Amino acid sequence: MKFVCVGHATYDITLPVEIYPIENKKQRIKKKIECGGGPACNASYLLGKWKNDVSFVGVVGNDYYGQQIIKELNTIGVNTEYVEKNSSTDTDTSFIMSNINNGSRTILTTKKKEIESLDNPIEITDANFILVDGEHFLTAKEVILRNPKAISVLDAGRFNKSVVNLGQIVNYVICSKDFAESFANMKIDYSNSESLIKVYNILKNTYQKQIIIITLEEHGSFTCIDERYCIIPSLKVKAVDSTGAGDIFHGSFLYFLSQNYYSLKEVIKLASITSALSVTKIGSRLAIPELEEVMEVYNKNENL
Repeated sequence: MKFVCVGHATYDITLPVEIYPIENKKQRIKKKIECGGGPACNASYLLGKWKNDVSFVGVVGNDYYGQQIIKELNTIGVNTEYVEKNSSTDTDTSFIMSNINNGSRTILTTKKKEIESLDNPIEITDANFILVDGEHFLTAKEVILRNPKAISVLDAGRFNKSVVNLGQIVNYVICSKDFAESFANMKIDYSNSESLIKVYNILKNTYQKQIIIITLEEHGSFTCIDERYCIIPSLKVKAVDSTGAGDIFHGSFLYFLSQNYYSLKEVIKLASITSALSVTKIGSRLAIPELEEVMEVYNKNENL
């Protein structure tokens, strides 16, 4: 199986804190954690770590952080020949304050400009599975259209025109709660399942041919299977850093989808377990669990 992930690459610097910083006060921390990040880039890293044939398509600056991202991907076996080094921009960076007491995080991201299309065409025509996150819209669209037989998944995390439009040409739209609420222009009330159904149906009116999944963080995932609405719960864990949990969900979803013998409900359940295990450690891709660990937890929680 050949996987292709198209989208955002960033370099993450995580600062673990026990209390949220107070403005105009100094707070000393014991360490920092550095690694690559970005939705599609993290998904490609997971697929490489799990020993798959995967290529990442994206842009980094021709700088130290860009070199580190490529080195990291190469170390795990990800093909980086389609990663463009752009001398006119710096590599995007994210500075993350991670509250280890409750797992929440605050992210400050530097981003100079949107790059809709890479300079060179991506001549991949033999992809089996594709993941896009809305970054580099024209290149993402090109890769999907060049591979009409591939199964494609959209990581709809951000609500913008590019992400909305890509949803029309993929097979699976996996959207965050924030995206779903912005798209539907209404809030999801966890105490009222009707609000989830209404948001889902508004999405379905646009994405009629797509399978739609709404991720709800610790509340699980919502979708419709065999004309029945259902929530697939998440694994309950003690979270210390939720950075990259969504990216890891999408990457593992794509992997388990490729295995054929799992139902959609099982694929979502396995992706949820993978994501949940990741939040128990600090640093997005440094927290990606081994496949064997995921399967062990899944086998112990088949009734989840």
